[in-house]
Amino acid sequence: MAGAAATATPGAVPGVYTPPAPGTREALLLNIGFFAMVIGMFMAILDIQIVASSIQQIQAGVSASAEEVAWIQTSYLIAEVIGIPLSGLLNRALSMRRLFVFSATGFTLASMLCALAWDLNSLVVFRCIQGFLGAAMIPTTMAAAFTLFGPNRSVFQQVAIGMVATLAPSIGPTLGGWITEHLSWHWLFLVNVIPGIIAATVVWRLIPKQPPQLNLIKNIDIIGLAAMALFLGSFEYVFEEGPAAGWFEDEELVVWMFLCSLGGIIFFWRALTRTNPVVDLKVFKDRNFAVGSMVAIVVGFGLFGSVYLTPLFLGSVRGYNSLQIGQIM
Repeated sequence: MAGAAATATPGAVPGVYTPPAPGTREALLLNIGFFAMVIGMFMAILDIQIVASSIQQIQAGVSASAEEVAWIQTSYLIAEVIGIPLSGLLNRALSMRRLFVFSATGFTLASMLCALAWDLNSLVVFRCIQGFLGAAMIPTTMAAAFTLFGPNRSVFQQVAIGMVATLAPSIGPTLGGWITEHLSWHWLFLVNVIPGIIAATVVWRLIPKQPPQLNLIKNIDIIGLAAMALFLGSFEYVFEEGPAAGWFEDEELVVWMFLCSLGGIIFFWRALTRTNPVVDLKVFKDRNFAVGSMVAIVVGFGLFGSVYLTPLFLGSVRGYNSLQIGQIM
């Protein structure tokens, strides 16, 4: 089975890879491998929202305040944002197949660690690891639709990706509420284990092999990556703790503001001057892309703000359980 799917070699050298003819055994195996990748993408997106309706139970389980428990969601998002820009370069350096399997395996192991977390700090750290390691599954799956099937024969695969991108965040709170109500909040993370193992195994067996280009790893802008992590992490910390700490009245928060500014300056400088930056900001010269991105940012502020506040209100003020909160959301 592995040999049948591994005869093609996508992406390494332009023009070498040819998608298998529709209706053949090779095409069937390739589609099975691709939908295993879609499962991984589904898990990575699902885990952003699956904890939303169970915030109260997790808060009690790790003895955290309402303000502190927000880090369970935001730490995952920040780590995912940091990991996604690296996926393009790592895809070429390690190969799509290896990168996805590594990402799915790491995501699965990190999910198990999240379920075993003993306090808030350990859970936040494990969520960071989970978000960072799982980040590559999203763009890698999107790229696979075109790389493996070609732009003219990937309509069905693109539809599947679109459905997953819409469905996963929509059912996340409801599924999370049901799991917490009937099992426990630990299963919000353990639910990833079996699908993660299946996805990693099937992709390793059925997705075509690619020769790695390890020399590309030396092109990773380590300074730019570190600056981006410092900028995003400290930015989140400042706005998370600022209202309670009194902003400039707290000396520690002022230090984080300085680190945020320093990280932002270095990151944008490296992004605008490096040949191979972590994030290519030159794409914002396209007006349509820039306007679309700004709209997405504004919508994201409203969407994710309400996703965090609504469960707290429904649980603390209205007294709803996890399942009821998930159904409302």
